[in-house]
Amino acid sequence: MAITLVDPSGLPEVGAYRQVSIATGSKLVHIAGQVAWDADGVTVGEGDLAAQVEQCYLNIGTALAEVGGSFDDVVKLTVYVVDWTPDKMSLFLEGVARAAAKLGGTPVPPGTLLGVAALHAPDHLVEVEATAVLD
Repeated sequence: MAITLVDPSGLPEVGAYRQVSIATGSKLVHIAGQVAWDADGVTVGEGDLAAQVEQCYLNIGTALAEVGGSFDDVVKLTVYVVDWTPDKMSLFLEGVARAAAKLGGTPVPPGTLLGVAALHAPDHLVEVEATAVLD
């Protein structure tokens, strides 16, 4: 594996992600922001943040599999959530956990979560983009 995830001493352990990723592979992969669309472009989980987070992560897994990778190769996630408030964290983490169960691992690379006013379609509650490094 080309990625080592680290929580440096002197920084808090967040639990939902690691503070640092060290990538040693040779192929850098950028995945466009994924929304809760299925393969036919139909929104999954309309109005359900956990379901949409799960679908976004599964879409990232699908994109990575296409280029010979997996979530284990992700070095950074950026998550955009419409009308974010801290009370939504449990729904966000539920979606991540459901996706992790289907992906066969726990996706905990460094990440940034940003609250936004809206995304490109009013039924989308979350968008997730990823950067990965493959051997």
